[in-house]
Parts: sequence; structure tokens; C-alpha cells
Amino acid sequence: MKACDDAMHLADHKWDKIMGPVWDQAQRHVASELKLPDAQTIAFAPNTHDFIVRIVSAIPTRPVRILTTDGEFHSFRRQIERWAEDKEVVVDAVPADGLFDKAEAGGYDLIFASQVLFNSGTVLQDIERLAALSRPEGPWTVIDGYHGFMALDTDLSGVADRLFYLSGGYKYAMAGEGVCFLHAPPGFAPRPTITGWYAAFEDLALSPGEVGYAPDGRRFLGSTFDPSGLYRFNAVQTMLAETDLTTGKISDHVGKLQQHFLNDTRLSAMRLLNPVDGKPHARFLAFKGENAGTLHQVLTERQVVTDVRGDVLRIGFGLYHDVEDVDRLNEILRETGCASLLI
Repeated sequence: MKACDDAMHLADHKWDKIMGPVWDQAQRHVASELKLPDAQTIAFAPNTHDFIVRIVSAIPTRPVRILTTDGEFHSFRRQIERWAEDKEVVVDAVPADGLFDKAEAGGYDLIFASQVLFNSGTVLQDIERLAALSRPEGPWTVIDGYHGFMALDTDLSGVADRLFYLSGGYKYAMAGEGVCFLHAPPGFAPRPTITGWYAAFEDLALSPGEVGYAPDGRRFLGSTFDPSGLYRFNAVQTMLAETDLTTGKISDHVGKLQQHFLNDTRLSAMRLLNPVDGKPHARFLAFKGENAGTLHQVLTERQVVTDVRGDVLRIGFGLYHDVEDVDRLNEILRETGCASLLI
């Protein structure tokens, strides 16, 4: 409603507010959550795919040599596979446990990995180890925080000068679509080839016809966008601050629900890929087994929302769940006979 009010009252002048105080506030929220030393390294876009394309466009060598895991999101995987068809990139996709050794062996322009792998819930440890390899001249390390931002306490203060980090408001930030962001380390990718007029800045030293770029995170901007996501993001962040709901507190709540579920559920026919062991954990439990599709379908018919990827069933828990919800889930598993599939 605030975004709509500003648009109606300010018309085209709304952009002075959006790219001023609204933008600045959103940057500060992201920087605070990630412990970034400079909020100006943050840029916003409708989706993270825009940023991926611009990062790769800034790499001067062709084909671009990309090291990644075999558990990345569909959009990134599809894009690099299509680029590979045209020999724009050469891709080496390895299991997560082999990523670090491969990266340290060298020979890559871009190292891309998820903070939390979406298919298994595996949390990527030792991000600092990958960041240590990054140089302005290459390689560059990009961490996709889709399942990490505001799901795990994340401190990038020690690697902010070497690491790209991208995520958005769609999931755990509770802000919906259209408000994704990139932290871009200073000195890395100063002039993306794919660019829009929002990335420009006034520079009287430029020769006529030369394309200029903002010196901070704005160099990764595109063109006109729907700003309502920024308003939603700021509103949610303000609400969380007022109610003292930190990422750590929400994670503790979710962890207790996960453990409560596991205490009352026998899953010997399926393997839990991401055990609850007291370490940083995804907001979902990932169970691997041949019954994954069947369980997903039966639960869907009972209006229980889960997610299935091949033979992996993901059961998510959130701030809006309590112990009674978990007990009800286990009751439904017993009522539908799913419990027999889990034994």
C-alpha cells in the first residue's frame, strides 16, 4: 500500500524516493543481516538470474571456465547448460564434498555454489576457503544464498572484499518476489557487458561515447523495475526488528520442531540427507528414498505442503509452525498409512 501511495502521490518523482531512502534502507537491512562493512556494495534486481548473467558477462575470457556443484538451482543449471551448447562456457559440476579440492587445484574463472544445496539441505561449510581463492583478475567466487539468507546466521564481514553473494526476499526474508540482491566486492567486475541505464553515473572525465558505471554495487543494475518488493522487504524487516525476531531465534524455533518431528517419526526406509546435529541446518529435512513421490502425493491430497525432487522428499518447518502442527503432521502420516511407508 505504501508503494502504491507513493506512486499515486509522487508520480515520476517517486524514483527520487525509491532510489534514495527506500533503497538505502533496504541496503542497510541486508548489510546488517550479513555483517557487511559497506551497504553500498548491495544492488537490487527483480531476480538473481539477472545478476548471474551480468557477472558472467563481465568475465573477459571465453569460454568461461565454471566450477559448480551438481546440486544447483534449475535456473542457473539451465543457463550454464545452454551457454555450454554454444561453447560460451565450460562447466565442471562436482559433488559438494569435492568442490574445495577442485577449486584449489585452479583453472577456473568462476566458482559458483549454493550456501545450502536445495536438493539435499547440505550446508556449505568453510565459505572462507573459497573466498581466499578469489582475485579481481579471477577467479571469482559466487555464493547463492537462496536457502541461506535469513535461514542461517551468516557473517560475511571477513570475506566481503572477495566474495559475491546473491539472494532475495522470496523465501525466508518473507518479502515475496521482485526483491533480489547482490553483494559485489569492490574491484571485481567493474564493467558488466550486460547493463542498463540505472548502472550509469555522472563522470565528467569520460570521453564522449564512453559507457560509465557506478563505482559501487549499482554497476550491476539494469533498467526500470517494479519497486514494490523493496517496500515489502523494508516493512518485514521493520516488523522483525520491532518484535525482536532474529534469524537465530527463528532458526532455534525451527530446529526444535525438526527434532520433535524426528523423535516421533520412524524413517528407516528413507535416509535423512541432512541430520539434525546441532550445526547450522537448513529449514527443511530432506529424506531420500523410493517412496518420496508417493509420500508427496498422499500428503498433497491431505493439504500438507511438501516438496519432492526425484527421490528426495523435503519437509519444511517455519516461524508459523508450532508443536501442534508437527503432531498433526505425524497424525496425518498415521491416518493415511504413510507411516507404514516410512517404517
